[in-house]
Amino acid sequence: MNSDEKEDRECAPPQAEPRPAGGAFRKRAAAKHLIERYYHQLTEGCGNELCSNSWCASSVGFNRMDNNAAAVKALELYKVNAKLCDPHPSKKGTAYLESSAHSNSACSNRKINHKDVHSVRDNFKDVNYLTEEKVYEILDICGEKEDYSPLIRVIGRVFSSAEGLVQSFRRSKPHTKEELKSLQGKDEDKDEDEKEAAACSATAMEEDSPASSSSSRLGEGSSGENDVQKLAPDEVSVDIEAVRRVYERLLSNEKIEAAFLNALVYLSPNVECDLTYHNVYSRDPNYLNLFVIVMENSNLHSPEYLEIALPQFCKAMSKLPLAAQAKLARLWSHYSAEQIRRMVETFQQLITYKVISNEFNSRNLVNDDDAVVAATKCLKIVYYANVLGGDLDMEHNEEEDEEPIPESSELTLQELLGEERRNKKGPRVDPLETELGIRTNDCRRPLIPFEEFVNEPLNEVLEMDKDYTFFKVETENKFSFMTCPFILNAVTKNLGLYYDNRIRMYSERRITVLYSLVQGQQLNPYLRLKVRRDHIIDDALVRLEMIAMENPADLKKQLYVEFEGEQGVDEGGVSKEFFQLVVEEIFNPDIGMFTYDERTKLFWFNASSFENDGQYTLIGIVLGLAIYNNCILDVHFPMVVYRKLMGKKGTFRDLADANPVLYQSLKELLEYEGSVEEDMMITFQISQTDLFGNPLMYDLRENGDKIPVTNENRKEFVAQYAEYMLNKSVEKQFKAFRRGFHMVTNESPLKYLFRPEEIELLICGSRNLDFLALEETTEYDGGYNRDSRIIKEFWETLHSFGEEQKRLFLQFTTGTDRAPVGGLGKLKMIIAKNGPDTDRLPTSHTCFNVLLLPEYSSKEKLRERLLKAITYAKGFGML
Repeated sequence: MNSDEKEDRECAPPQAEPRPAGGAFRKRAAAKHLIERYYHQLTEGCGNELCSNSWCASSVGFNRMDNNAAAVKALELYKVNAKLCDPHPSKKGTAYLESSAHSNSACSNRKINHKDVHSVRDNFKDVNYLTEEKVYEILDICGEKEDYSPLIRVIGRVFSSAEGLVQSFRRSKPHTKEELKSLQGKDEDKDEDEKEAAACSATAMEEDSPASSSSSRLGEGSSGENDVQKLAPDEVSVDIEAVRRVYERLLSNEKIEAAFLNALVYLSPNVECDLTYHNVYSRDPNYLNLFVIVMENSNLHSPEYLEIALPQFCKAMSKLPLAAQAKLARLWSHYSAEQIRRMVETFQQLITYKVISNEFNSRNLVNDDDAVVAATKCLKIVYYANVLGGDLDMEHNEEEDEEPIPESSELTLQELLGEERRNKKGPRVDPLETELGIRTNDCRRPLIPFEEFVNEPLNEVLEMDKDYTFFKVETENKFSFMTCPFILNAVTKNLGLYYDNRIRMYSERRITVLYSLVQGQQLNPYLRLKVRRDHIIDDALVRLEMIAMENPADLKKQLYVEFEGEQGVDEGGVSKEFFQLVVEEIFNPDIGMFTYDERTKLFWFNASSFENDGQYTLIGIVLGLAIYNNCILDVHFPMVVYRKLMGKKGTFRDLADANPVLYQSLKELLEYEGSVEEDMMITFQISQTDLFGNPLMYDLRENGDKIPVTNENRKEFVAQYAEYMLNKSVEKQFKAFRRGFHMVTNESPLKYLFRPEEIELLICGSRNLDFLALEETTEYDGGYNRDSRIIKEFWETLHSFGEEQKRLFLQFTTGTDRAPVGGLGKLKMIIAKNGPDTDRLPTSHTCFNVLLLPEYSSKEKLRERLLKAITYAKGFGML
């Protein structure tokens, strides 16, 4: 079929006999057109005050209905072939009026003001896409007549048409003069073609087949493709500032705002179809303009949009291919923090609205709600825009370990049993992150805080066990919110990590049982450590070193600690004390593996330590085991350590908390307004002291002692100084430490789920001890309840304790003096009755956070017995 024949078919009136090849399409278009006429008849009427059609808004006694009800009713009237009035003259052009002039209807005798119709047609009928100037022109005309219905109809027509919206608000000035010349001629030709097509068919832009008509016509314009070739990866052909100005003027009018809402309801399903089945973006990347324009609507988060319009639009947007999502993220990364926040609030509002308006549980999963899932996927695009637009550090990356972490010696057996080791290709990486070529950890400071992306109502209803299953299975029909960790709080992510660790422990246990059956060796399903209290470092580290060399996979078994000569059975509590004692010994400054800064209260690697690499590897293993076994450590590292564990080198900015005195000195050097060379007389040689206080000289550059620091090279000096202090001087120690940490966590989704500050929270727990939150969540057993006398006296006593005594109480009851991730409110403590009044001390089961409290006769006795118990508590016994 040639182009002339195609134009003839597009221009044929609805009554024309369609050709066989396009019969189904023409029937669909005709049906859609009739439904639209019924809809406008119900909402606007025919204009005849004497109309007798009971389903016409112009008839006497007609009950007005809202837009949604009118849409439903229009479909019903079409199905029963109800009476249809002639179109209102302001709604259709003369061409259509003539085609329906002979119809037998109740409105056939009305008089038509052809002058008005001609005026409307000349001004608005042929407007199938919008520019800022055209909007203001129509707005002025409507303002003079005090009738905004023509503008409303134009907005409805353009904003409900994918093709019309894509062509709207194009930039008039590309970046270069050459582009301007080449694009101007093409745009003019394209505009003329569009006007001719509009003259042929008044409904050309409203056909209900955007996949075949919209996408194909968008490709034919040729200027769309050329525009994209001339644009940078973070640019689109739409004039965003013009769109914002138009929205600002139009959204103040309630009737016009309703037109945007209704158009979006009509547009979204067609766009979703375009993207899902017809790959429209690959044919014309300008299709992305549609999403840019809609997202500039500052009223998207208002209640009117939350029910239908916004969920449908999010579903359409979530169908964008990866390249389109990346382009949107790059574009939005240039937006201001307030504009990013507005988009975040839009999607967050929808997610919250859907969560609180539905009753989600283990049978009705939030993962199955299309609107929540789609909004989360859209929020991911904004999240990466927030990362890209922030303060990025793409260069300072830690080198990967030269030696790969050895695989388990059981690998061959696993393969024989069909149990291939998971994640052989390394940790999971988000596809959008790969497409953009960034990582969340590359961002030092985002445009808006990461915390604003967390949705607490969603976290409360999320069934994490089910979500984790979907995360591991990676099926297309089940969405996991763990693939969008930015929306989850640290407590929820920690629960997901807990499931991952436990399943891996059970898997290792099962493999060990099978291995013992095949090889006939002794069954050892746990990582058993038997240690002496007075030789805990020697016993623990020697045993862990043997395991690390022989079979590192054993480190992923469940830890089981036994103190020699003690009867305690390890259900978690013994392990907690083991870690506490090991950390106290390792970080003792007398050992010399770490240095301690009295001002910051933080530890740092000792650059002149005499310990070998193996010792630091074992410390890394201990930290990894603590995370793996859900234990909290009293470790005080600067944040740069956790950034380095996540693959980023330390920089000058990291000195702010690692060595604040040095940071301040170097900052003053950078800001000094005089002559650095003459006034300070420093060179590219620095001095440090070793373990015994002897000075050591180090050249930051070759022959550094002969290179003065000047105003021109001081930035290089500061960067080299920080590089030496945080990376080069401790490179050997840190690499060994990181290697040990990765021995335990290399298969874990730790890096995927957590940011460095959350890793610190995971290892060290929360520093904020809120005992009121603990009181609210504590449960009681054995006859006690919240109103018992002894319980009231207990909480009064505990709240009166000082900070150190409160920490001792936590250590006594739970095995650690730190709060878990999420604070003490997440700690499930139980206070159980342990008999009547007695002189016995309170006791505890640290494995289960249970305090056994006798019913003491007085508050004074309670305080005295409790203080003695928490002050002298050490060791485990059987009760």
